Amino acid sequence: MTSKLSFLTGISLKRKIKTKWFVLANLLIAAVIIAGLNIDTIIKAFGGDFNKKTELYVIDNTNVAYDLFKSSMESANKNSQLADKQETTETTESKFQIKKYKKSEKEARKELEKKEDAILLIFHQTDSSILEANLITKDYISTSNYQLLNTALNNTKSILALEQSNISSEELAKLSEPIKIKREFLDKDKSEKGENNEHIMGFIFPVIILPFFMLTLFLVQMIGAEVNDEKTTRGMEIIISNVSPKTHFFSKVLAGNLFVLIQGALLFLYSGLGLFLRILLGGDKLGGVTSEIGSMVGDVLKGGIGDKLIYIIPLTLILMLLTFIAYSLLAGILASMTTNIEDFQQLQTPIIIISLVGYYLAMMSTSFSGSLFIRIFAYVPLISAILAPSLLMLGQIGIIDILIAIILVIITNIVLVKYGLKIYKVGILNYSSKGLWKKMFKALRD
Repeated sequence: MTSKLSFLTGISLKRKIKTKWFVLANLLIAAVIIAGLNIDTIIKAFGGDFNKKTELYVIDNTNVAYDLFKSSMESANKNSQLADKQETTETTESKFQIKKYKKSEKEARKELEKKEDAILLIFHQTDSSILEANLITKDYISTSNYQLLNTALNNTKSILALEQSNISSEELAKLSEPIKIKREFLDKDKSEKGENNEHIMGFIFPVIILPFFMLTLFLVQMIGAEVNDEKTTRGMEIIISNVSPKTHFFSKVLAGNLFVLIQGALLFLYSGLGLFLRILLGGDKLGGVTSEIGSMVGDVLKGGIGDKLIYIIPLTLILMLLTFIAYSLLAGILASMTTNIEDFQQLQTPIIIISLVGYYLAMMSTSFSGSLFIRIFAYVPLISAILAPSLLMLGQIGIIDILIAIILVIITNIVLVKYGLKIYKVGILNYSSKGLWKKMFKALRD
């Protein structure tokens, strides 16, 4: 049995890997990943510049607003970067190059016509208003830049109003100073770093589990397509006359899982090549887009999660591997009862929905903190591999919970093997497309 199993597994794996579509698909995936990790270098090569500042021309008809506005812009920019977790040990730089424009408004408008991203700001006062501003651009400006300008303008107006109220410079400085927040937790196990980690992991982890979600869909579709192909070409009859349905079933499951593991390893390889190319091209090791990810990962490790990764990573890998097996068993069982790929696509819809439920719950896990609802779903097989590791990283469940999830997946696999084989034996040589569910229940009864 072992030799036949290994032979069929090898044949099945070769059919998946030694194809033009596999090579073309991986070339495309590799190009997308490598290009994505080096997107800033690519854009610069075509004339783009991430470090280029937006020119901001200011015509100050009040003679008092310019200096206050410039100071407010620097403060607003710094607060914005702090909120986005982008501040490093280096001094934060402004996104704008602010200049006091000494020529006329007419000349400023003409100069603005020649520049795509320049901004013209005109300050003036009226009898009914302390400060008014005209914001003039050639094209739309980004929402973040507009919010930054709006914040700085409101701060400038407030400071001008306070100055006109004859408030001393010391009192004005106290009013302008940002509030200091001292964070306290009644629960001694909670900390400010842990709170930051929860927000950060709410963004990072769904990105990490995305490859698992994609590989699950590949696994289900490929096993279904291969079984249906053998039934359509009547090759199934020749195979089953030489090997048992049990051996054939396990060969499909084994080949499918080996394929997704190889594909997963290739995804990591492409990511490594992308980072290596980034360094080779002279880019910052964590420059551009990757700086944000690097900063967030650094914050998480400083928050104490680094010690947890020693057991989180192995448990997550075990749970994912067992879930891959569960998905492949389920896909093989359902595919055996169908006679064409269209029927299988209908049957695989519930599997895809289950995967999507797990993925979206992982994305929203921070919103259900402490909820019994999300904890119960962390135990559900087929969903637990996506959801449970996310909750474990956030501290919403413990090691015992993820061990329970692993045990439940093992039990699910045993049940699928025991009862699924009965359905598989009947289904692979049944070419009738009518009464699929009746055939399945009859096979279980027999």
